[in-house]
Amino acid sequence: MANSLAAVRGGATHVQGTMNGYGERCGNANLCSLIPNLTLKMGRNADELASCHLKRLTRTARAVAAIANQASRREAAFVGRSAFAHKGGIHVSAMRRNPWSYQHIDPAAVGNQSRVLVSELSGRGNLRSKAEELGISQEMLQDLPDVLTAIKELEHRGFSFEGAEGSVAMLLHRARPAYEPPFEMLDFMVVVEHREGRGLFAEATIKVRVGDEEFHMVAEGNGPVNALDAALRKALVPTYPHLAEFDLADYKVHILDGDQGTAATTRVLIDMQNQTRRWTTVGASANIIEASWLALADAVEYGLTAEGAMI
Repeated sequence: MANSLAAVRGGATHVQGTMNGYGERCGNANLCSLIPNLTLKMGRNADELASCHLKRLTRTARAVAAIANQASRREAAFVGRSAFAHKGGIHVSAMRRNPWSYQHIDPAAVGNQSRVLVSELSGRGNLRSKAEELGISQEMLQDLPDVLTAIKELEHRGFSFEGAEGSVAMLLHRARPAYEPPFEMLDFMVVVEHREGRGLFAEATIKVRVGDEEFHMVAEGNGPVNALDAALRKALVPTYPHLAEFDLADYKVHILDGDQGTAATTRVLIDMQNQTRRWTTVGASANIIEASWLALADAVEYGLTAEGAMI
């Protein structure tokens, strides 16, 4: 990349690259960085048509990644999800006053957008920005400092909200005095057995409250989390038919304190999606089933809330 830009400054009129830097050779210049650098920073081919095409860059980069069956690099310059992400409290406070204080270009110029992350480093500005993204005014939030305190306490217990914006959204929604959760978990039990002639067997029993009604459901699955998911859907789909459109896109497990062996705290991240959007939630516990349930419950509640499927 540096050689390509230096060559153009030195008079070269033809440089080569590949989308996302993909290819069989080491050192392919990444067109997703080369093109905006040439256009936005060096003024090459910076006409109206080029600007219009440049706005499709992020979408194109992610489409190529999907076709190549490669994960999109969050940290990629210009087109990554984290290219214009802001985390530190002082950082976000400055961004709220003047976006140019920490952004070298307008993200919209390359079809990307700014994101505010919430973590143990967050200040009130982070939460205000996140609430605004969700359409929640500060007046609708009961106590913003309490939400910030809760986030820091949960992160101390092993949660990580930096990549779990669905869980952050639910903390903010639950801080609204008028918020009514779509369901409430009362009890759950998960059994995993190995039965002769049948092999491995998982079954989940849950009891949830929806409005004034209680539902007691049992479901089987190919594992404890799948069984919990199936039982929860069985209880909720009659009331919230949109839930049938939610699919589990990814499930990640991180061991936080490996020196504790099998007693270690486990962090679970769940990616869920429907036909229009994708969201991530988090749970953490020394019990992997509880960590999974916390992430799963947040994922379902966020999806129902975001889709307006609540009664």
